[in-house]
Amino acid sequence: MTTHNDEHLGELLRLLPPAPAAWVTAAQELPLARVQLDALVERAEVDAAFRASVVADLEMAIRASGVEPSPVVVEHLRKLLSR
Repeated sequence: MTTHNDEHLGELLRLLPPAPAAWVTAAQELPLARVQLDALVERAEVDAAFRASVVADLEMAIRASGVEPSPVVVEHLRKLLSR
């Protein structure tokens, strides 16, 4: 891109409304949540008793790992743990 195109792109971006607060919060929380959920899955993969307890009450296990169990998160983990 040329400088002119970069400047024009910057001007267009400034015209956009700010991101909704919920999007900003989610973007800030997502990296830590990902780490916590990955750790939950890794532990469930190596510890059969822990896996059974996670599968028995997945939402509680997600909450205990410090993440809010949204429907998307719960469904994603169900798929991961059913392999």
